[in-house]
Amino acid sequence: MKKAIATFCLMIVSITCVLAIALFGIRAWKIPGVFEEDGVRLGLDLAGGSTIVYDAVGAAPSAEDMNTAISMIRSRLDLLNYSEATVTLSGTRNIRVEIPGISDPEEAVQKLGATAVLEFADADGNIVLDGRDIRAAYAAYGDTGKGYQEYHVALELNSDAVSKFAEATRLAAARAAQGNNYISINLDGNIISSPSVEREINSDTCVITGNYDLAGAEYLAGIISAGNLPFALQDIQLSATGPILGEKSLQSSLIAGAIGVALVMLFMIIFYRFAGMISAIALIAYVGIIGVTLVISQANLSLPGIAGIVLSIGMAVDANVIIFERIKEEFRSGKSQKAAVKSGFSQAFTAILDSNITTLIAAVVLWVFGTGPIIGFATTLFMGILISMFTAIVVTRILLNQFVNMNIKIG
Repeated sequence: MKKAIATFCLMIVSITCVLAIALFGIRAWKIPGVFEEDGVRLGLDLAGGSTIVYDAVGAAPSAEDMNTAISMIRSRLDLLNYSEATVTLSGTRNIRVEIPGISDPEEAVQKLGATAVLEFADADGNIVLDGRDIRAAYAAYGDTGKGYQEYHVALELNSDAVSKFAEATRLAAARAAQGNNYISINLDGNIISSPSVEREINSDTCVITGNYDLAGAEYLAGIISAGNLPFALQDIQLSATGPILGEKSLQSSLIAGAIGVALVMLFMIIFYRFAGMISAIALIAYVGIIGVTLVISQANLSLPGIAGIVLSIGMAVDANVIIFERIKEEFRSGKSQKAAVKSGFSQAFTAILDSNITTLIAAVVLWVFGTGPIIGFATTLFMGILISMFTAIVVTRILLNQFVNMNIKIG
């Protein structure tokens, strides 16, 4: 009995701590609360900002060219510290850019621009190559001459750039003793990489290494490829979303969500009594965990994202309903309370797992093939489903077992 009470109290304290962290953060670890300035990152529809639609000028571009353009715009946004902005393909020749925090779309166009200036420079700042000298750049995995395989960027030069690059790398390699034997890769004057040069490269192909993972190699290859875009980008649509609209939407969504959660908790307590109270506690744990997850992951929270959270709350409660109904069936078959709880969870687990896995698959498909608000919905839905499974299968089970061990009738 004492052990059960102690475990129950520890669980309640843990849930309270998670909720407190979500609301107020942890100052020692510089983790903000969900409502603080650096807490949950709000999307364009909640924070306000600008939307720009670019069109590819000229002949219809290929899918590879459009992906290269998206990579270029994404890299420029990162360099401008607009990491919360989104860049998505719209149709076959349009690119949609959403930048929260900039209320004037003209200002956004001026800051973002339409093309990027890519340059290769030596340690003295002399330009040795530019984007027109690059034929192709792509991420690869293999042996780069170091005796082991690694991710790297494979670079292909135009024929008339080989001699220039050979001279630049020869001079750079000769500076190894001074420690400045590098050629930097610059985007609009900002250094994005400075690979060292070990020897003269008199070839139209070379590799860039630097302890990259796949994402890092693809990122650098995309930036380099962006300097050789076969088309220009022209802004054809500008629009702005005011922060007042976003604030009202957020307030309305939070109020609606709070009312919905309260009504669901009340429903569960009325119909399932002590078991319903456990479900309510698990739901509070869910709210705290999803808040902490949003802060730590820095995923953009939009209105569709809030809808994804609300939907996953419903699935969390649905899982508890399945568990409690299975337990009731075991009670009716004459089993003891402890046996009924154990058997009820076992019977409900498969149904809960199947329904959640199918929803997770749907969320992944939406995330992979969706754009803009759809991605926000898919992201929060995916996180919410995983957390709801944890609270339903782990938190609810632990609390329910403690009630049983304390000889409290749960149904």
